[in-house]
Amino acid sequence: MADFFHPETSPYDTGFLDVGDGNRIYYEQLGNPEGKPAVSLHGGPGTGGSHRPTRFWDPQAYRVVRFDQRNCGYSTPHASNPAADMSVNTTEHALSDMERLREHLGIKKWLVNGGSWGATLALLYAQRHPDRVSEMVIPAVTMTRPEELDWLYRGVRRIFPEAWERFRRGVPEAERDGNLLAAYSRLMEHPDRSVREQAAADWLAWEDAVISLEPNGAPHSADGTIDDTLLAFVRICAHYYSHGAWLAPDQVLRDVGKLAGIPAVLIHGRQDLGCPVQTAWELSQAWPDARLVVVEDAGHTGSTAMSRAVIEAIDGFAAR
Repeated sequence: MADFFHPETSPYDTGFLDVGDGNRIYYEQLGNPEGKPAVSLHGGPGTGGSHRPTRFWDPQAYRVVRFDQRNCGYSTPHASNPAADMSVNTTEHALSDMERLREHLGIKKWLVNGGSWGATLALLYAQRHPDRVSEMVIPAVTMTRPEELDWLYRGVRRIFPEAWERFRRGVPEAERDGNLLAAYSRLMEHPDRSVREQAAADWLAWEDAVISLEPNGAPHSADGTIDDTLLAFVRICAHYYSHGAWLAPDQVLRDVGKLAGIPAVLIHGRQDLGCPVQTAWELSQAWPDARLVVVEDAGHTGSTAMSRAVIEAIDGFAAR
């Protein structure tokens, strides 16, 4: 293990927070209860947070909050259950839950960290509550714009045409030339688990193809098994992305002025085919307080050099 990682730290506190609509989100706190508050947001949406010990945070310097967003991870109800109501799981709900958790934990201000979908959520939260954000560390930068979704689920077919054709054929023939994200979202609501499992497998096979050229591009399922975790992930992803995450086009970039005064480090892999570095570059150009670090050997799944860059950014804000 590279020596720039910190000692392992495990949760000193765990719990569930009732956020309404029949939902409870799981959260945990790690590190030093008297340390600098920080929140780490998982991607997906629907991936669920890591429940393993972390080595990215100095356990003496930081009080780190991690939580599972609605319907995934340990949060309940779980999206693998078709009875879980997705209508009360939207970007607006995610932002509200995050702020409710901050208030519940008595935190005045926190460093916000999140990658991939977590990057979009982090940016939206900071634009809504800039007075609650001390700094930001954002790897794998996304803004979930229509063009980004179109690139990830259609445009990259230019590089992986065979895999995309299999992805396209995963939906009913009448829907193959229409909105594939909406078609997959409908399949993930099917009452027959076997239908949902097949749709999830087809979705994941496409995502696996997109990261297949990356140094750490391991498939979602090593043995092809579609378990409850993967069912929830695909169901929530398709739900969010088929609705454009309920965002106005270019919303994050349009509102970038609301981030003025928040120091940030944006970290992105040059080899990220699913989320090209253009997005991170555009954001950095519009946000004077943000510094962009491009990691040449990393893709969306990261690399040792990318881990080092993230840790250096977090450590750099520890005493601020």
